[in-house]
Amino acid sequence: MIGRRRTASRQALIFAGATAILVWSAAPFIWQLSTSFQDDKALTAATPSFWPSPGTLDHYYNVFAAKHFQLYVLNSIIVAGLTTLFCLAIGAMAAFSLSRLRIKQRFGILITILSVSMFPQIALVGPLYLIAANLGLLDTFTSLVITYVALGLPLVTWVLFGYFETFPRELDEAARMDGIGTIGLLVRIIVPLSAPALVTVGLLAFIAAWNEFMFALAFTSNIEHQTIPVGIANFTNLYYVPWGDIAAASVVVTLPLILLVLFFQRHIIEGLTQGAVKG
Repeated sequence: MIGRRRTASRQALIFAGATAILVWSAAPFIWQLSTSFQDDKALTAATPSFWPSPGTLDHYYNVFAAKHFQLYVLNSIIVAGLTTLFCLAIGAMAAFSLSRLRIKQRFGILITILSVSMFPQIALVGPLYLIAANLGLLDTFTSLVITYVALGLPLVTWVLFGYFETFPRELDEAARMDGIGTIGLLVRIIVPLSAPALVTVGLLAFIAAWNEFMFALAFTSNIEHQTIPVGIANFTNLYYVPWGDIAAASVVVTLPLILLVLFFQRHIIEGLTQGAVKG
């Protein structure tokens, strides 16, 4: 009887904790969603209202018709997509080399790679801006993709290295007995088995590039290459902040990320936990 009560109490605490985390995480998005359907008069009222009454779609119309927000979305898809592909390709090869090949001081190399991500971005903007200017890469997708790949590779390499290390060495020996070379081992065996980890780090790299603001603001100057965060920042002017339009744009760019995480949630959980289970 006492054991059942303890189990029920533990389940109640877990449920309460999960509910609190859900409310804490989802509340800002829900509030933005509500704001996006309220007219400007309601948004500037002395007493805010959670439920839109009356509701309006004017903010969504302004975002796409007047401010051409779809161009920023397309730019972000290109930049984030290329960043993710390059991070996965280069990170997988680097992690595989450090994990399966005979490389001296591999953990020292890993620590060096990881230390790159320790520098604050504000300290890197100036030097990288000068490099991009000297190479003629300002206001291009190339400058953003190279920067985002450099910033995302340490995490991708580190996570994939830990995941690759969970595979037994007998797998390599069996592949070589079948006549599979080093590249074949990576492409035909390691990569297919690492789908959960690849999905996890790929989403992390995509989200980081999708939301990055500082480098995008510094390196781009026109709508042809500016990404979503810069586009939203351009909504404001000296005397007016269009909160409704900003909320509508925030909903538009956040919803795809939520759907991606929900769609790949099984792979994400496997990628985050399977290495620990195997270890």
